[in-house]
Amino acid sequence: MDGQEENVTKHEQLLQHIEQLKVGSKISVRGLARELGVSEGTAYRAVKEAENFGLVVTKERIGTVRIEKRPRGMSEQLTFADVVTIVEGHVLGGNEGLTKPLHKYVIGAMKEQAMARYIDAGSLLIVGNREDAHSLALEQGAGVLITGGFGTSRDVRVMADELGLPIISSRHDTFTVASMINRAIFDRLIKKKIMLVEDIIGQKPRLQVLKVNSSAADFHMLVSETGEHRFPVVDEWNRVIGIVSLKDVSELQSDQSIEKCVVRRPVTASLQTSLASAAQIMTWEGIDFLPIVDRNRKLIASVTRKEVLQAMRDAQKQPQLGETFDHLIWNGFAEERGEHNELLFHGFIIPQMATDLGTISEGVLLNIMTQAGRRAAWDVTGNDHVVDNVTTYFVRPVQIEDQIIVRPMILETSRRTCKMDIVITREGSVVCKAVMTLQSIDHA
Repeated sequence: MDGQEENVTKHEQLLQHIEQLKVGSKISVRGLARELGVSEGTAYRAVKEAENFGLVVTKERIGTVRIEKRPRGMSEQLTFADVVTIVEGHVLGGNEGLTKPLHKYVIGAMKEQAMARYIDAGSLLIVGNREDAHSLALEQGAGVLITGGFGTSRDVRVMADELGLPIISSRHDTFTVASMINRAIFDRLIKKKIMLVEDIIGQKPRLQVLKVNSSAADFHMLVSETGEHRFPVVDEWNRVIGIVSLKDVSELQSDQSIEKCVVRRPVTASLQTSLASAAQIMTWEGIDFLPIVDRNRKLIASVTRKEVLQAMRDAQKQPQLGETFDHLIWNGFAEERGEHNELLFHGFIIPQMATDLGTISEGVLLNIMTQAGRRAAWDVTGNDHVVDNVTTYFVRPVQIEDQIIVRPMILETSRRTCKMDIVITREGSVVCKAVMTLQSIDHA
């Protein structure tokens, strides 16, 4: 155990050392290992974790460099260094400008005089082996992405170094690199939209904890100070070993230890857990309190079901940016009301939903039924739900351009669950049917 604790301490020391380095400092695994007296394997793991935390980035022909951590909630603009990675390119010159943000990209498919109107500082010109266009872009404060694997002249490379504007070469054609950059922008918008536990932790007050040898009096003192009724219990290294609640200590005398009342091995989450996942964990485990820990199980904070659900509702009010596969699949469906005011949905099967055989993908069909079921459950209960189980029967094939109608029929609802039949028809004939059970993530 002592050896394990020593390794943990060394790892944390490495991360703290990296965090304290000046932005722009170069980092080598061998140098870290030698400086802090650890193995190169331990140093390598710390560098990789620092990269996951956004503290460092590895650049081609430069190495690993300390960067300014980009806080969540700020603009997720691409940098020129990001573009190098996305298009699988290499830098011909202007390395100092790789950290600059990219405001827009321009495809140079016109004469230089016409092109100049669209190029401004902070943009990226995507063009082939046209050296005059390369010089024009640099003169106007823009970076250059040369497609087709071509290079550029020595004079242009020298200009790029002097101006601190990157010139990047990629083996891909213009259409491909533009598509890759565009996809990366949408991916970042989607990630920005998805809220993590990290996003609500910073708003919480200082965390209150108990030790395993704390008394019932200590517990009741925290209750009176905070108004909370559950607290994490940690050991001497701040690792979570359990949770204790007001109900657990109700029969203890004031001077008695809480040790025997602690609920051991609690379910935990990390800062990178999405709020939706945290809500589902608490639903499936039947808990209302979730400790947040780091990779060494050391306590960082805690969240309650109420806090998670409130943050999720607030997020739904924000503008929706970027589209996931769920959104793309559901965009073609419209909502109606049936004879008894029940929800039903209708839409067409587009080519992107089909298999090589020309029929709809079974996975897409299941996704359509799942989304219809969740919307129907919300319509009846006003709560968000997640799928618990589903039994599906594929009766007849559905082809491209077929119009289908999806009818969710509620069988039973309770505070925790919603059971329903979902029937998909085409021209009045049943093509697919499912029996679905969903769990509410809103119940107290």
